[in-house]
Amino acid sequence: MAPIDSCPLSRRTLLRISAGIATTLALPSSSDAAPPGFEQWREAFRAKALARGISEATYSRVMGRLEPDMSVFAKMRNQPEFNEQTWQYINRRVSDWRIIAGKDALRQHGAVFARIERDFGVERGTLLALWGVESAYGDPLVQQNHMRPVFPSLAALAWNEPRRKAYWETELINALKIVQRGWSTPEEMRGSWAGAMGHTQWMPEVWLNVGFDYDGDGRVSPFGAPDDALGSTARYLVNRGKYHRNEHWGYEVQANGASGGGSRSYAAWAASGVSRADGQAFPEPNATAQLWTPVPGGPSFLLGPNFYAVRSYNPSMNYALAIVHLGDRILGGGPFIQPFPGSERALTLAEVQEMQTRLTRLGFDTGGTDGRVGNDTMKAIKDFQIKAGLTPADGYGGLKVLARLRQGS
Repeated sequence: MAPIDSCPLSRRTLLRISAGIATTLALPSSSDAAPPGFEQWREAFRAKALARGISEATYSRVMGRLEPDMSVFAKMRNQPEFNEQTWQYINRRVSDWRIIAGKDALRQHGAVFARIERDFGVERGTLLALWGVESAYGDPLVQQNHMRPVFPSLAALAWNEPRRKAYWETELINALKIVQRGWSTPEEMRGSWAGAMGHTQWMPEVWLNVGFDYDGDGRVSPFGAPDDALGSTARYLVNRGKYHRNEHWGYEVQANGASGGGSRSYAAWAASGVSRADGQAFPEPNATAQLWTPVPGGPSFLLGPNFYAVRSYNPSMNYALAIVHLGDRILGGGPFIQPFPGSERALTLAEVQEMQTRLTRLGFDTGGTDGRVGNDTMKAIKDFQIKAGLTPADGYGGLKVLARLRQGS
């Protein structure tokens, strides 16, 4: 589909914007109440929305009595800060819980993933991992406990976020268009503070311009059955990420003294002494890849175009590595063969649950004991580390934290 705006911001650009907003906002800090001026802005914005194709009826329905969610600014100011090393970042996302739940999701929705592979050539492991990291495979508890109505959030940002005002205004209009098309309702449209929604966390612009009706029910939706979200995300990776059909993202390798030097064929890399860490042959010797060693002394990888297609979804190299590795693990692959320097193995599901239970008994709120490590659990770990004198107090729950908890009991 053609973009509705001549310069739509990508998901990558949104994430860059979000990362920098908190340090530049000049906003009231004492209260989340809306400062004067919103009502006047809302009425002035009506003309912009109508000029962009929003009907008077839709605008009045959604925006007529809407109040801005000013808590989004506090949310941005107070994002938890955790300084994760690469191996910690990977361990927390490629968790035992996500691997187990991913296998179950594949059993439940195998026909959808098979269809996507036929239609788009996107590997099921990649989409499973994106789904697992973005929304815990569509867990309704994530929607209930961590998502908020997007219209009050987008209205607050469009009105009073100075750095990317035009962007937030456009996304608010995009969200209004979704309601006008009958694809969703204001009540259903719940998401992150920035407006990302559903199984794979679509911004309104992605919903409008990449989303499509993959399950044939007459509407496009990132909620409910995952077909639309997964099929449309595959199309996003192909159209915007330039995903190569039926090609693996890359491989862990033994570099054997080779160094990075642009993109070469796997055959050329093999001729220079680079081999797969598992000893297998490269299945597509003519495909191209780049050599990357995230941390000196740690594992090295040959990264093909599909690694960078995943990175188009989030600009972090560590994010992309976590996604592709989680996808491999769900499909039966093992941990990295070369460990990261100073790393610990990831805790098992039972060990994470034990850690959460012990922290809860000591009065640290983990937000649950289900084996999933989110910001609540990381904050509880960090608070425990500070109280116990453990350094660094980085919020990472690994073997050292669990051993100290066991000693304390």
